Amino acid sequence: MWIKRTDLAVEAKELWQESAQQQTELKGVKSRDSEKNGFKVTTVEILDEEGARQLNKPVGTYITVEIDRFINREENAFTQGAEVLGEEIAQLMKLNKDDSVLVVGLGNEAITPDAIGPNTARHTMVTRHLVEKMPEEFGFLRRVSVLMSGVLGTTGIESADFIKAVTEKLQPNRIIVVDALASRRLSRLCRTIQLADTGIVPGSGVGNSRAAINRETLGVPVTAIGVPTVVDAATLAADLAEEAGFKDINPETLQSYAPAMIVTPKEIDANVADISKLIGYGINMALHPELSIEDINMMLS
Repeated sequence: MWIKRTDLAVEAKELWQESAQQQTELKGVKSRDSEKNGFKVTTVEILDEEGARQLNKPVGTYITVEIDRFINREENAFTQGAEVLGEEIAQLMKLNKDDSVLVVGLGNEAITPDAIGPNTARHTMVTRHLVEKMPEEFGFLRRVSVLMSGVLGTTGIESADFIKAVTEKLQPNRIIVVDALASRRLSRLCRTIQLADTGIVPGSGVGNSRAAINRETLGVPVTAIGVPTVVDAATLAADLAEEAGFKDINPETLQSYAPAMIVTPKEIDANVADISKLIGYGINMALHPELSIEDINMMLS
């Protein structure tokens, strides 16, 4: 059976509501909207196995931040957006003062829509060596390590295995993974950022699922940060057809016309570069709340 592909919990909830043909309350799921610094924030909590079954997502918390202000280049949107991300990441992770963190950039940097993870890693402050080698100067910082895992096709190693080996060596208290996601709607591509405390299954949104990267496989809590950069062509066609009023469409027929076609925005190069920096700074502000944007700029220069 063909289903519309998406990695976003907020869209999984929409799909359930559409299938139910009414805006009923979904058992085992709570959802709320808020606004911070002009950015809309939607939180979806999957509370139990019933909710997980309905949305086909693990039990946990999923936060979606809409970044239209940033994409539209509104005044002070970068700083305010990074602050919102930093606050949401910190609240989701609930870090202890001395927790060390491993940040992992997933994806293939040679393929632009898949380069969110590696590019974010380059904007993340690496502090583990500074704290351990020069504690008098840098002891106020959290110990943070950064890893770019590559992909199976270029390394021959599953990302989950690579991360597990590094985790066993470094023994971080928490892990953050950053990856590109798939959406069901063009309007959300490169305009939303999803945070989740459930880890991630890389490639699941485009039908190329790899080994899961989560607490169960790594033994460490995993926070996933993702940006939808692509949409499955058949999923896009189905949504556009429904919006145009064509209801009686066989989805398997659409899939047969475009069985392996993925669509991405024409501005993907600029979007990936800009959003990766925003996420990197948000991570830095979450892990080092005592630092300002100016401090982070200095540390990364």
